[in-house]
Amino acid sequence: MLSRVANSLYWMARYIERADNIARIVDANLQLLMESRRVGPEESGAHWAPVVESTGDEEAFAAVHALATGTSVTDFLIFDVRNGNSLVSSVNQARENARMVRDQVPGEMWEELNRLYLYVRSAEAASIWEDNPFAFLQQIRSSALTLLGISYASTPHNEGWHFLQAGKFLERADKTTRMLDLRHASLPRTGMPGPISQADALGWAAILRSCSAWDAYKAIHGSAVHPRWVAEYLLLSDEFPRSLKFCVERLDASLRAVSGVAARRFSNDAEKFSGRLLAELQFGTIEEVFQTGLHDYIDQIQTRLNQIGDELFRAYIFQPFVNLEDEIMVQQEFQQQQ
Repeated sequence: MLSRVANSLYWMARYIERADNIARIVDANLQLLMESRRVGPEESGAHWAPVVESTGDEEAFAAVHALATGTSVTDFLIFDVRNGNSLVSSVNQARENARMVRDQVPGEMWEELNRLYLYVRSAEAASIWEDNPFAFLQQIRSSALTLLGISYASTPHNEGWHFLQAGKFLERADKTTRMLDLRHASLPRTGMPGPISQADALGWAAILRSCSAWDAYKAIHGSAVHPRWVAEYLLLSDEFPRSLKFCVERLDASLRAVSGVAARRFSNDAEKFSGRLLAELQFGTIEEVFQTGLHDYIDQIQTRLNQIGDELFRAYIFQPFVNLEDEIMVQQEFQQQQ
C-alpha cells in the first residue's frame, strides 16, 4: 500500500471519530446545563471553560473569544472553521482525505460522508441547531455510526482497513480520556475520592452518557454514580468499546496486523509503545490511577497516545520518495492535519 493512501485512510478515520466525539461532548454538556439550577453568566463560564480545555484548544479559543459562554464555546467547537478541530472542520478534513483515496473507499461510505459534509455546511443544519441543538447533534452521531457500520460491512479487512482502525481507536482513546478529565477539578489531586454531592453525581453521569456508557455502566453498578467506578469503567474495562484499555488493545492489534509481527514482539516504535501501554493497562488498577492523580494520569496517557501516533507516521507514512514533488506533497498534507 502506498504511504499516502495509508495516511489518508488513517486521517479520514480520525476525523470522523473526532467529529462524533465533539458532538458527544457538546451534547452531554448541554444536557447537564439543563439539569443544573445554576445558569447565571458566571456559572455558565465555569461550566464551559473546562470543555474547551478538555479538547486542548484553549489557546485557539482565547485568540477569537474573550469569554467562555455557551454560545461562544459551542460555536467554536461546532461551526468555527478557524478551529481546526471543530466539528465542521473535522468533517471537511475527513471528506478531503476520502476524496484523495476515492478508489479505496466503498461507494456507500463516500456517499454518506459526502451527505454529512453537505449537511453540516447547509442553512438547514444551522436552522436546526438554533431550534433544536440536540436534534442536530443526534444527526451527526447517527451519521458517524452509519459510517462505522459501513466500514465494518463493506471495506475489505486488509492493510487499509487496519489503518482505518488504528486512526479510529487512537482518536477514540484520546477523546475518552479528555471527556473523563472534564471532572478532575471535583476530585482531590491525589488519592481515592470520597462521597460526592448530587451535583457532582450528575456531572459524572454526563461523562458516561457522552461516551454512550450509561446503560452499560448501570448493568454493573446500578444507578449509583461514583468517580472511582466511572473512571475504572472508562479506563480499564475489557469489554466496553470506548474504554481506554479496549481502544489501545484494538490499536495494538491493528498495528501488528499491518506489520505481521506477533504479540509481545515489535518491529517499530509505534508497536513498542502501544504494547507497553497495553501491558500497563492490563495489569494496572484504579487505585494506582488515583494514587497518581486522575488529571496527571490522563495527561501522561495523552502524551503517550500522541507518541504512538508520531511513531506510526514515522514507520509508515514518512518514507523516502524517488520523486521530490511527491515527498513535498505528503509532508505538506501532514503539517496541515496536525
